[in-house]
Amino acid sequence: MEQGTAVPAAAAVPLATLLARGERATFHGPPGNAIPPLERAIEVARSEAREAEATAASWLLGVAYTALGRFGTAFAVLDPITAPLYAAVSGEETAPEQCLFGSLAAASIASGYRQLGQHATAREFDALGLTAAGALPGLDEAIFDCRLGLACDAIGLGELETARRELAVVTDLVEAHPDWWRQRVRLDWARAELALCEEDAGAAAEAASEAVDRAEQARAPRHVAKGLLFLGVAQAQAGAAEAEATLRRAAMLAEQLGTLPLVWLPRALLGAMTAETDPAAAASHLQAARSAVLAIAADLPEKLRESWLARPEVDALLTA
Repeated sequence: MEQGTAVPAAAAVPLATLLARGERATFHGPPGNAIPPLERAIEVARSEAREAEATAASWLLGVAYTALGRFGTAFAVLDPITAPLYAAVSGEETAPEQCLFGSLAAASIASGYRQLGQHATAREFDALGLTAAGALPGLDEAIFDCRLGLACDAIGLGELETARRELAVVTDLVEAHPDWWRQRVRLDWARAELALCEEDAGAAAEAASEAVDRAEQARAPRHVAKGLLFLGVAQAQAGAAEAEATLRRAAMLAEQLGTLPLVWLPRALLGAMTAETDPAAAASHLQAARSAVLAIAADLPEKLRESWLARPEVDALLTA
């Protein structure tokens, strides 16, 4: 190259493209692939004073971190988005997009706490998001996420009748939106979880199978992995021979995606299931589960880390 010849700068990626790439990876690919474009989208949006797009990118970024099991990082990203909700529930005028993404962020925070076993805290965030979203028309997506979250909080707290009531409400909401694939998959997960608590393995397997089918049609591998986890647990509850193969498929897919919350449980279950028939395989499964649990712990603030590691099933896994 001759001296003085200018090197052309790389073409800037448009904000809309960055957001689309981030959203695609968050819901249809390895969530880790969403982080670079979403972080860049936030930078670009803020530099152009496009706060709504910055907030949307931040919510997606929080969802991606939650999917990866990096809950501490996710909470740090999502918490500022929920700040306008406190004004909204106090009756102060709040922009619709702030209520929308604030409520979605609150539901995402609640999801993280549920996965850490903190169902009472999760309920507080779901209730906050629902109160704010319900104050304005047209926020059905946020209302769904929060109400479904409340149903799952109730399941975790053993309040099954409350869970049934919430699921009835969100079922009606889903029926009004035929294009909602993600919401239908998540509703099937909740139905499967409730059926497992009621020891109805058949109903749980049916709901989980529907979740897997819907997620496969949407080409959403993370959602497939979670559906397979519920299906494998339902099959194990029913004593079905295929449970081990289903859980192995769930674990392998989750590992490919880097989604630690969907790795540790199927690997732990596989370790227990193969302890007598294949001790070497069981040890490998359990080690993979321990690694995932400890990786989740590493991203948590101290108090949450302590409570996570003290969960009976986690403690039993680490001390086995």
